[in-house]
Amino acid sequence: MDPRIKIFAGSSHPELARAICAELDMPLAKSETVKFSNENLMVKIQENVRGCDVYFIQTSAPPVNENIVEMLIAIDALKGASAARVTAVMPYYFYARSDKKDRPRISIAARLMADLLQTAGADRVLCMDLHSPQIQGFFRIPVDQLVGAPILATHMKTWDIQNGVLVAGDVGEAKELGRFANLMGLPVAIVDKRRYGDDDRAVATNLIGDVEGKHAIIVDDEIATGGTIIEAANFLFARGALSVKVAATHGVLSGPAIARIHDSRIDTVLVTDTIPLRDKLSDKVRVLSVAPVFAKAIRRIHDGDSVSDLF
Repeated sequence: MDPRIKIFAGSSHPELARAICAELDMPLAKSETVKFSNENLMVKIQENVRGCDVYFIQTSAPPVNENIVEMLIAIDALKGASAARVTAVMPYYFYARSDKKDRPRISIAARLMADLLQTAGADRVLCMDLHSPQIQGFFRIPVDQLVGAPILATHMKTWDIQNGVLVAGDVGEAKELGRFANLMGLPVAIVDKRRYGDDDRAVATNLIGDVEGKHAIIVDDEIATGGTIIEAANFLFARGALSVKVAATHGVLSGPAIARIHDSRIDTVLVTDTIPLRDKLSDKVRVLSVAPVFAKAIRRIHDGDSVSDLF
């Protein structure tokens, strides 16, 4: 790689950053984050970045808010050190689910994140599977959104899918379901669900399509507490599904998610490593790496080539 390209990483997911660098056959650039006794952060860039094309990798993982601040300070430090361009690489975008004002007197926090990134000095954003496409419109700088469907679908084809059906966990996932259907050549069904509060519990009410006597694969963009997929899986079993597997790009797996998955009738949960899953794995969870596709995107951005083929 060109020596004028440098990749730095925040504290959220150093394993993924190292894997991306390994794909590019280059070292991870050196920086240090210092947390003072008053909980203030300082990011020290330990390499010369003057005139360099810099990529800073940080994903939305606990502690989320601290990682946001670390990223903003790092980008500001890189711009202050005369980096020619800084690309914020966020495999899982911060506050992605706060993408609209769906109740009174709340912040559209995903837009606020966009404002903060641009104020800090980010010149470009690279992410994967935003919760909703309008988030790209929150920015006045280029945003490249990679998709996890090809990575997931390639592995899903190793399953026995001859009698399979792809299922969207809710109506909002129907469009993304079409991407998987095109890649895998399977019929689709949609669970119509309702969410009545802030407790992450969704209630399935109707099914559009047929799952009786079939092996169902629920497709979603992320799994948080697992409430949605468990509710959907039980709903599908009640309507005659022979088995249920789940595929999602972002394995947030927060709160009781792992316990819920372990105790459920779901066979397998397939996710990617956009979020670190160091202590969250179970024998039902399979993790695929997004490092190769992010490495390809970084190489193409640096070389001035099209990234759209990776979409």
